[in-house]
Amino acid sequence: MKNPHSLVRPIVRALHPYVPGEQPKIKGLIKLNTNENPYPPSPKVLAAIKAAVDGRLRLYPNPTALKLREKLAKLHRCRPESIVVGNGSDELLALATRAFVEPAAPTGSHLNAGSHRRRPMSRPTPSPLPGRELASSAPGVAPLRGGAGGGFVDPIESQFELERSRSTVQFFTSSYSLYPVLAAIHGARSNAVPLAKRFALPSVPELRRGKRWDFQAALTFITTPNAPSGRGYATAELETLCRAQRGVVVLDEAYVDFADENALALALRLPNVLVARTFSKAYSLCYLRIGYFVGHPDLIEAVDKIRDSYNVNGLGQIAALATLGDLAYYRGNFRKVIATRSRLSNELAALGFEVFPSQTNFLLARPPLFTAEQWLAKLRARKILVRWFRLPEVKDYLRISIGTNVETAALAKAAKEILGRP
Repeated sequence: MKNPHSLVRPIVRALHPYVPGEQPKIKGLIKLNTNENPYPPSPKVLAAIKAAVDGRLRLYPNPTALKLREKLAKLHRCRPESIVVGNGSDELLALATRAFVEPAAPTGSHLNAGSHRRRPMSRPTPSPLPGRELASSAPGVAPLRGGAGGGFVDPIESQFELERSRSTVQFFTSSYSLYPVLAAIHGARSNAVPLAKRFALPSVPELRRGKRWDFQAALTFITTPNAPSGRGYATAELETLCRAQRGVVVLDEAYVDFADENALALALRLPNVLVARTFSKAYSLCYLRIGYFVGHPDLIEAVDKIRDSYNVNGLGQIAALATLGDLAYYRGNFRKVIATRSRLSNELAALGFEVFPSQTNFLLARPPLFTAEQWLAKLRARKILVRWFRLPEVKDYLRISIGTNVETAALAKAAKEILGRP
């Protein structure tokens, strides 16, 4: 009998999957670990969902979420062809990896480093990546590494570098930990490049000097505002980087409704940029999983070709449509979250926490006296869940979701108890 384990692809056997935040199994826990909105959906949204629970549940939903795309297009002042809707933005990030990135060459291929000079390339030159026409004419676009000195460019070396770039998924660290998992599932290469000090976005000249960033990478993910730091990035600096990239850039704006500015205009102006949005964080619909991409119709069409036929459930489409019909309610909630974020930041700083400025619905904070991992356990013992990451860049910090005023007051009180403060 064949061992079932051996039937699994080696890539999957070696995979370290994405680990979501803990879902509580104990009643009474204050859940500040998964960046959910502390406020419920609009009453109008709940009413629309309840009204839709009828005989239509036996029918398939609209396969392209057409009404939702039309309403989103009106909101964002673009065409429906510039929008694709997904089962959460995570599905769309996975689809982008499949649509724009070639799997890496197998081990032992003549494309592997150290062997590529021994054999001439027999395969044709790949077609340009989407957006290359714009990016290649933009100022400061990086040449192939083989031509960095401006002299003779080895055509085999250049072809090898291009092939390598076409199978590269690129992102900054620390950022969303799903990105390397998507690359690994697809058999692509991950190129993780550290952010600058205090989680700042490196400038294009800094990235050139560092020589780790690949300006030809097939797909680049940028979380903006950043997670887990909460730092926001100016649209101008994002545009400079997007224009320098030859491949597709996904600006992952999961938390943008809590920020001072957004980069949606770049997706409508630059042909190699997609902006990812979600109804989960700001619009209280985590349970129904609705996300969307905005971008050039050619990129949207590529993603649309490979999505599942009915990837967005009907109740989710109805809930998202009703959400867009009551934006005033949600904008009021955004203001409440931002006000609570400011208050909690000040309270934690007064207790000795190092708190990073945030443009999201969470805070990243280095706690005093005990390690972050010890704080995680001490808060959990007091029935408060926060998030701690073992990654070297952030292992000294806690990520704390912004809850209601009552929930954040409980957190502040627990912190005082742990520190022995009155």
